[in-house]
Amino acid sequence: MRGSGWGRFVRVVGVVVVLSVAWLQLSLAPLSHEPTAGVGAQESLEPDPSLLQRVNPIAKFLSLNNGKNQNTTQASSLNNEQIEEIKEQIQLRSGNETILNEELFGPVQQETVVIVVQVHDRLEYLRHLIVSLAQARDIDTVLLIFSHDVFDDEINKLVTTIDFCKTHPREFPGEGPNDCTRNMNKEKAAYQGCIGDPDLYGHYREARFTQTKHHWWWKANKVFDDLWPLKNHTGLVLFLEEDHYVAEDFLHMLKLVYRTMPYACPKCHLITLGTYVKNLNYNADSRKVEITQWISSKHNMGFVFNHTVWKRLKACGTEFCNHDDYNWDWSLQYVSMACLKDKLFTMMLRGPRVFHIGDCGVHHKKKDCSSKIILNKVHRALHSAQRLLFPRQILVAHGTPKKVKKPKGNGGWGDQRDQALCRSFTFISGPSSPFATSQMQPLESSNSLSITVKKRV
Repeated sequence: MRGSGWGRFVRVVGVVVVLSVAWLQLSLAPLSHEPTAGVGAQESLEPDPSLLQRVNPIAKFLSLNNGKNQNTTQASSLNNEQIEEIKEQIQLRSGNETILNEELFGPVQQETVVIVVQVHDRLEYLRHLIVSLAQARDIDTVLLIFSHDVFDDEINKLVTTIDFCKTHPREFPGEGPNDCTRNMNKEKAAYQGCIGDPDLYGHYREARFTQTKHHWWWKANKVFDDLWPLKNHTGLVLFLEEDHYVAEDFLHMLKLVYRTMPYACPKCHLITLGTYVKNLNYNADSRKVEITQWISSKHNMGFVFNHTVWKRLKACGTEFCNHDDYNWDWSLQYVSMACLKDKLFTMMLRGPRVFHIGDCGVHHKKKDCSSKIILNKVHRALHSAQRLLFPRQILVAHGTPKKVKKPKGNGGWGDQRDQALCRSFTFISGPSSPFATSQMQPLESSNSLSITVKKRV
């Protein structure tokens, strides 16, 4: 690790705006901690191999409560008084908008890179993400925001221990006793008088799925439009999730691509630092950047945009919120295809600097949820590519054009209550908004760096 050590570690900025999102999930029926796939299934992540066999201050983020969360707060075990107390704590923390470590690293600037991490309940994955962030060069220059949708004592404690950068720490999405069950037919639903609206495929809502889209849209509105520390912010916002892992030069690559974007791709509006590749080949791809139309299933990991792009996305808030798809990324794909005048284009790193290490989550359940295999693969790839990190130049190429269809929707979002709550997060929405119909301007940058542009990847 370049420039590593306790000195640089302490320099890391600390903005953890702990935006705890309790979402009304606590006052209704509980959203459980990732249901297990079967008997004996549990989340047990292996320690980061790079921190073993040596004394390293960063290792403290892996040391506490190794294993599954023990102190997760679940609504089923709480009485009304306890639930109200938790709500008060959440409102107090969010209202104060406390920035940790600001006295060490100074106030947020207009061009500060903001990193927003969406957190659910997978504590051990989150530990590895924090370790990777702590080891990244220039991490002390960012504002790190954690947005939570589960109130968990261990996760809250972990976030507040971050001392390498600045840090800043809201319910309906739960399932009510009168809600229609997922596979109930319309006739039975009408007979029982249950609450809910079926989706495209005749299914009723499942809170454990809908909460992810609610959280993402609320979080984006909160960060861009409703955080006092960011009222004058005009820089980039990077979106990560709890089961991501970053390379030590991810900020270097972000800034390098950002500075070249006005020259290499004036039509691009997003930067994508991660990609889903089975075989990593940094000898060939460490400096390559591909220009392509943004596709949700390929470019939703470690993607970046600024306030200018956000205004246009927010202008299409009604389309985002009414689209019958519980996935926030596929809903953004729909916005790109159906609402925006200019479809979203991105500059994507062919040699990824953000990795997905979570085998178990909302969509996938396994008996063995250990991240050992994936983490070791990532560590080996980054170790072998050490001399190829921090390139001074990038090679920009246009990807092969592909016809992208407007997504139909994956369902799970037919309930009018979900759509109304989602719309309530947005101040300005609708395809008639001037933000949506005007020509989208590219990400702006006043700096330039040496690049090489090629025709095709």
